[in-house]
Amino acid sequence: MITVFTCENDFTAMFSCIHAAWSSRLGHEHVRLQVEPVEQMNLFENYVHVDADEKKAESVIYAINCKISPAFYAQISYCLGAYEQDTLDTIYRVLILGFAYGEHILSMYQYKDITRFLEISRRYGGEAHSFLEFLRFHCIGGKLFVAHIEPKSRVVMPVAEHFADRMPSEYWIIVDDIHKEAAIHPADSAYYMYYLTDEEMDKLKLTEKENDSYTFLWKTYFDTIAIKERKNPKCQLYHFPIWKRSHAVEFL
Repeated sequence: MITVFTCENDFTAMFSCIHAAWSSRLGHEHVRLQVEPVEQMNLFENYVHVDADEKKAESVIYAINCKISPAFYAQISYCLGAYEQDTLDTIYRVLILGFAYGEHILSMYQYKDITRFLEISRRYGGEAHSFLEFLRFHCIGGKLFVAHIEPKSRVVMPVAEHFADRMPSEYWIIVDDIHKEAAIHPADSAYYMYYLTDEEMDKLKLTEKENDSYTFLWKTYFDTIAIKERKNPKCQLYHFPIWKRSHAVEFL
């Protein structure tokens, strides 16, 4: 029987889940890891919930950095926010290979777990990169910039890294409405991640209802440069799909 270790969609919880599966001594072929919620349970599988444990998570992170490499850890942790259901289990399989063969395992494409990991990594990176272009800020009170996104994966952190480099002296917040987390950037300081309550989410959603000069200027610019004779909805839909337009002011 396969034992499925499940955990919340949280960085610490996922590394704790990896620790629990590895230390269970059930055998790697007899375990599977999955992030909750589990959409459909199998009658012939045993499900074990794993709570987040900072010490266990840190021990896994330490082992990866010391026994494989910090670069390998960076590549692994980067993809933990991907939305695919098999992401955590794939990373677990990659870690098994990594501890056995070293950091160069990611170039050994003969292993199906490696090719799957690289596929997830490319898709996650592509989604994060797309929101660098599709993200729209609203200016609140002439000082605070707030942007909302609805990504499939948890891409707020890589998106925030981009804007922290380009808007270092501005107050801004990037809100993930799906996963209820935000990157908060005080002016001339480092940004930090914050998990939002339902009440905080409701208040932040009101920011989009406020009209500001930047939104008006962007809409005017968008309408002005448009060439009706060259309008191509199908091409536009390919490059800017509907599910990414929820907070694009030019389409509202």
